[in-house]
Amino acid sequence: MIKSMTAFASNNTICDSLIINCELRSVNHRYCDITMKLPEHLRFIEADLRSAISKKVKRGKIECALAYKKSFNNESFLTVNTKAVKQLLGATQKIAEQMDKHQPFSALDVLNYPGILEEPEINKETLKNTVIVLVEQTVTDMVNVRKGEGQQLALLLESRCLKMQTYVESARRRMPEVLKNLRKKINDRLLEFTAEPDFDRLEQEMVLLTQKLDVAEELDRLETHISEVLRVLKQNEPIGRRLDFLMQEMNREANTLGSKSADKETTQISIELKVLIEQMREQVQNIE
Repeated sequence: MIKSMTAFASNNTICDSLIINCELRSVNHRYCDITMKLPEHLRFIEADLRSAISKKVKRGKIECALAYKKSFNNESFLTVNTKAVKQLLGATQKIAEQMDKHQPFSALDVLNYPGILEEPEINKETLKNTVIVLVEQTVTDMVNVRKGEGQQLALLLESRCLKMQTYVESARRRMPEVLKNLRKKINDRLLEFTAEPDFDRLEQEMVLLTQKLDVAEELDRLETHISEVLRVLKQNEPIGRRLDFLMQEMNREANTLGSKSADKETTQISIELKVLIEQMREQVQNIE
């Protein structure tokens, strides 16, 4: 299924006394480029998280941001080190005795002193497994968003391909009339300047000119490329790079069609084709 490279997903989970949040942002990129924004306590699982993301995402610039806050719902969240408190109060009493004026301090001042509050240790393996599951779920959510946007892109590309096919068919039907008008125009010009025109020479020139202006090959290749785009859109794998290549090839054929054009209608068809191809190229840039 076709996937867009633009998406966002966010999830939360709880691990002991921590509420952990994961945010994933994805934008278009030529390759799979993963940027991690992790708290220092979670750096030890960065490689595992990169692996979990790259298994499900093949292209795009991915930013994974993890953050956590402490939950106060857990009764064992904070433990006061009473021994450290006694030592701190004893030290402050000795300092106060040396001062001319007593300096009061609150219980909050005591709590802010390092080592007074003890936080429970969280098992690293438990933390690792919890975070990996969180990231995997968030990646799955992000991929689903990419699929949804990809379906919309596929519909837009298909509609433009069908429109291109109508222009190619119009150009093909137009060619016999173009050559007929060209023959008449050259014949009339010869009759104006020559009393006895050389019709054999005229026929030879027309053959050469017809070969020069013949766009059947370009139209055939355009039809082939359009059919290939429609086929690729139904594949269940990353297709962005292949579509980008097909856009380049279609643009080349449309340019050649315009350069060989011998009348206004064919020139206009070439312009309309290039407009559609450029619109498709912009959309293809965002496909995985």
